Amino acid sequence: MLAPELTAAERLYCLALTLVLSTFSYHVIENPIRRNGWLMANAARALVPALLLTGTGVAAAYGNARLAVHDLDPEQRIIAASAAEPSTARAKPGCVQDYETVTPKPCAFGDGRRVIALFGDSHADHWSTPLIEAGRKNGYRVVTWLKNSCRASRISVWSSDLKRPYAECDRWREQAINEIIQAKPALVVISELALTSGRKMAGRGGDTQSQDADWRAGLRSTLTSLSKAGLKVAFIRDVPFNNANVDTCVARALWRDETPSRCDQTRAYAANDAMAAVERDIVDSIPNAAYVDLTDRFCSATICHVFIDGKLAFRDQHHMATPFAQSLEPEVEKRVISKVGQ
Repeated sequence: MLAPELTAAERLYCLALTLVLSTFSYHVIENPIRRNGWLMANAARALVPALLLTGTGVAAAYGNARLAVHDLDPEQRIIAASAAEPSTARAKPGCVQDYETVTPKPCAFGDGRRVIALFGDSHADHWSTPLIEAGRKNGYRVVTWLKNSCRASRISVWSSDLKRPYAECDRWREQAINEIIQAKPALVVISELALTSGRKMAGRGGDTQSQDADWRAGLRSTLTSLSKAGLKVAFIRDVPFNNANVDTCVARALWRDETPSRCDQTRAYAANDAMAAVERDIVDSIPNAAYVDLTDRFCSATICHVFIDGKLAFRDQHHMATPFAQSLEPEVEKRVISKVGQ
């Protein structure tokens, strides 16, 4: 994680060094041992050097790993810890459901009498930490319906992990919507991976016009179902997308005595503003639905930042780091919890 990127010349040098060392070990170590008469005379004798070499390799690997951790400076330790810390919902086993699961498992956080539902994929999940805390402060119990890579919008997708259509998501989503309607929460909070961010991850466009139309119809359909049931909805705009894993990029910047800002992205690339404008129009057209845009906490007019107020903002390319998400609790309280009373 913390080693710098190698240049092309450095990679070639490492390859050449590997070949030299391999040739050396073959002629000086492997062949002499393989052809040693004393070892060949008794198979059991060959176990002695084998065990010694294996033990030496294991000890060297363990020592190297311990040394690498020992040499982390405090800033890099904070980055590593921030990237590794799970969200509040994900820390509770089974509350962010896996790909194969089709039966929703709602998880409750807090003991308030009134309920706020959090619904969506991992991009809804990373809001669980500030939302649960804001809910607790305001007397709400947050109940989550979360599933990996499964948007709240009614759109059927291909799963790169399953390598087939993600039918489990469609089945899970319909059950989750029905359960949320039956639960009658004071507010339903939705967030999901932006369609354009998904395309960047996949590295291909495909039939974007058809996908866009399906997504627009799917988002409208989900929001309409909840609105017609008399539920209020707060739809949180997705976070910016980064062209590399942010924790690795920032760690490497610090290793080189550079500032984390070298990992920042242009807003034109990261923020998906055009898609967000379409999204906002759809949400605003649905009764009882409100659009919540916290992009100003990440981006200026031209740049989207990855290290904000001394905190790592992202744990990878597109998920918030939990300590930073926690710092957004006042904003969530102000801009999301307030939607209950509107």
